[in-house]
Amino acid sequence: MESARNAPAPAPEPGPEPSGRTAPRRRAVRTLGLIAVAAVLGLVGGTAVGYGVQAQREPTPLPPLNQPGLAYPVKPLPKGQEPAPLAASQDRQAKFQGDLRKLLVPRPAGTKKGRWDGWVSLSAWVQGYTRPGTALQFQLENGVRRVAARSWEKGNRSVGVELVQYRPGSEIGAREFVEDQQRYASGDGEAGYAGEPLKGSSDGLFYVYPVQRKAGYLDLYEARAYAQRGDLAVAVVIFDTRKIAEKDIRSLAEQQLGRL
Repeated sequence: MESARNAPAPAPEPGPEPSGRTAPRRRAVRTLGLIAVAAVLGLVGGTAVGYGVQAQREPTPLPPLNQPGLAYPVKPLPKGQEPAPLAASQDRQAKFQGDLRKLLVPRPAGTKKGRWDGWVSLSAWVQGYTRPGTALQFQLENGVRRVAARSWEKGNRSVGVELVQYRPGSEIGAREFVEDQQRYASGDGEAGYAGEPLKGSSDGLFYVYPVQRKAGYLDLYEARAYAQRGDLAVAVVIFDTRKIAEKDIRSLAEQQLGRL
């Protein structure tokens, strides 16, 4: 339900998106917070003839290796020269299987705690979708495992950060989530452009939306960022009644990526 924007008010806790938004394809886009003053398939060609011809020919010997001595290891390393085990702080898999709450960016000093500050149940998390039932079904199909989130407010600015983890060893769910949100954010009626890259990520993008204006309401500004890191999907969103600088959303998203 869209909130009124006709008078300044303290920023509320993050809630669902305005009901006017529809779900892209099978699911709706998630919103981490709203302020009170604002609302391959691969193509397979036939190659039977080629394989038939090859089967009737004498095998062609392979050329010798240019560097035959590259086998590793040729012998065990001397005692005391073995590489040290990777520290847990540098082992991404170990970090991701631990407490995700410790990986969230800290709430800045001088801000008010928002709705989320730690673990978020899936049932509560999907309430931020315009179609919670459909969203939950999609996420379960993609192997969603757990969600940790942190949100805060200062004045009329509302900020939210989420880490959405999918089944261990699988990056498909996280990639699906991020790519779909990026497609939606780049569409008409949203940010309307392909997004800007985030440093430290091969696929991370951030978006600063055009201002939303409506007679009798305060202006609404919005910025979002999405990225994937292994089996984690990262989502960052900012809402405000004043213009949001690119560096605000970019630096926050890059700070969160730097902790993963």
